[in-house]
Amino acid sequence: MALPDIQFITPDPAALAAHTGRVVVFADLTLDAEAKRVDRLMRGALTRAVTADSWDSVKPGEGLTLAFPTGLSASAVQLIRLPRKADAEVLLKAGATIAKGLKPEGALVLARLVKPLPALIEGLALRSYVYSRKAEAPKLPGTIQIAHPEPEATATLCAEVLGRAEAVHFTRDLVNDPANILTTTEFADRLLAMTAMGLSVEVLDEPELEKLGMRALLGVGQGSESPTKVVVMQWKGAEGAPLALVGKGVVFDTGGISIKPAGGMEEMIMDMGGAAVVAGTMRALAARKAKAHVVGLVGLVENMPDGKAQRPGDVVTSMKGDTIEIINTDAEGRLVLADVLWYAQERFAPRAIVDLATLTGACLVALGFENAAVFSNDDPFCADLLKAAQTQGEGAWRMPLSPAYDALIKSRMADMKNTGGRYGGAITAAQFLQRFIKDGQPWAHIDIAGVAYPSTDTTLAPKGASGWGVRTLDALVRAKFEG
Repeated sequence: MALPDIQFITPDPAALAAHTGRVVVFADLTLDAEAKRVDRLMRGALTRAVTADSWDSVKPGEGLTLAFPTGLSASAVQLIRLPRKADAEVLLKAGATIAKGLKPEGALVLARLVKPLPALIEGLALRSYVYSRKAEAPKLPGTIQIAHPEPEATATLCAEVLGRAEAVHFTRDLVNDPANILTTTEFADRLLAMTAMGLSVEVLDEPELEKLGMRALLGVGQGSESPTKVVVMQWKGAEGAPLALVGKGVVFDTGGISIKPAGGMEEMIMDMGGAAVVAGTMRALAARKAKAHVVGLVGLVENMPDGKAQRPGDVVTSMKGDTIEIINTDAEGRLVLADVLWYAQERFAPRAIVDLATLTGACLVALGFENAAVFSNDDPFCADLLKAAQTQGEGAWRMPLSPAYDALIKSRMADMKNTGGRYGGAITAAQFLQRFIKDGQPWAHIDIAGVAYPSTDTTLAPKGASGWGVRTLDALVRAKFEG
């Protein structure tokens, strides 16, 4: 879904009483100057609200709504609790609170005293996301007017966060779309369309992947009618070796021959979440013309049971040349990443690599829906990544790597097997991937199985795809790979 229509306008006190949509004002223990103006028109109703005992239970960033206010033509006044020196987390939450109350008639936000305003606008834009494929179109929010004395400067100041929010919406659309719509071909076509933003995009089809020796990747998709593809996106805003972002793009995962239980399988439309985050990040970088060299590589495939499908017991040869015994065809994401990771290093010799994947149920068991699992072979690089996630309020937790876990993926007949069993499943998956990382190559693997598609809505997203990771990776690029 596109962003809502957000307009920056000059405040017009004379027109305030006649505004027919929702009016949004801010207060803490007292009303700010903008709220006081509204309070006078409402004959003291806002003063009574903030002096009532019930206001004590309203947390910073939250609010209350007064419907059909006396003295105004507005449909409602939304009073948001906002301390004078609110941090970014509170401002994001305040913006999200505004978004959750939006109606088709739109809103007027009296934002002259809100600082820093971009955080509030980003929260508003992120939480305004709507996804629906119902026959009846959803009721989308109307125009949101942000009243500020310097509307043009404010619009310029907020343009970057709006571009990033649009990239998050793009990611969410990819993850939410069902597999009969988002086929591997459709996915690749949407990425090709980003050439209009200045990205270089190329699609490698099955004959090219076969020539490159990507039999680990190709084996996953050989039971599907949808062709396997690798899409390479490049943003060259600077010279030098790039940061490489690699994403798992399994557009639907039945588990293959090792078929999943029917209950909950419909959620496997989200198994391309890693590829969606990579695509959204590349979009965000292009939107703000980042002064960095970043490549995004995604392996697009569908894992289906069929007479041609890969079987447990098969042995495949990766692009690297290592052989892999297939124990469970539902441990397919690491096969996709193995070949794409090796290709990224062979072609681009990157400064660092981050891969993202909805990889293991074990990650979900360990960390729930609150944190992504982060594995890395490089302490400083991992610290930079975790700091970037923290600055964006996106949960991430470092997990261990150790040679001791390698024994669990030791194979009698091949160089390794593709699963180490139930215990330590997220770790053995990361150990598997590490075998496809060259010595001395800084690398981080992020298992987003829990955070990509949480079971309930969150502060910044309705239920469904969260878009976790786009803001973190954009922040990482800004902090460590630009200039």
